[in-house]
Amino acid sequence: MVCFLLGSGFEEAEALVPVDLLRRADIPVCMAGVDGSVIPGAHGIAVTADCSVSDVPRQELELVVLPGGLGGVAAIRGSSEAMALIRWAHDNGVRLAAICAAPTILSDLGYLDGKKAVCYPSMLDKLTTADTTHGQPVVEDGSIITAEAAGSAFAFGFKLIEALRGTEAAEKIRRAVHFNR
Repeated sequence: MVCFLLGSGFEEAEALVPVDLLRRADIPVCMAGVDGSVIPGAHGIAVTADCSVSDVPRQELELVVLPGGLGGVAAIRGSSEAMALIRWAHDNGVRLAAICAAPTILSDLGYLDGKKAVCYPSMLDKLTTADTTHGQPVVEDGSIITAEAAGSAFAFGFKLIEALRGTEAAEKIRRAVHFNR
């Protein structure tokens, strides 16, 4: 199962596009509310969480995803339960993925030390110990996937599918949605 941590002010495209693609690939997804059950996005799109962070079935996790959006990132940082879930995932070999501003959380935890990573361009200086990459929408290094911004949402979603189910599964969904880039 893939868990998306949604906090108030999350960037809708960075969460919803990958959630949609993963579900099309028949990968179970749980959108976990960090600070409530109806989570307002950065652009006024409210999303009903599937569960709260405290109810995420940890033993079923394959991947924990952190969408960006400054408000959503602040909500994740401010939630002891969300931060505990991220630490638990890392300590138990569960993949982590983050997009836009959210890779800064992984950097602050030391999880990007020496790893190739990308984030929103104006925040690259906050990935102080990562090997930051320029000009790539998505970067995978070991068990961590990072992506640049909302414009990378499709590439991010396809990379998540590929990491979990292989290239063929990702290509099948790419063709199904007629993503021709």
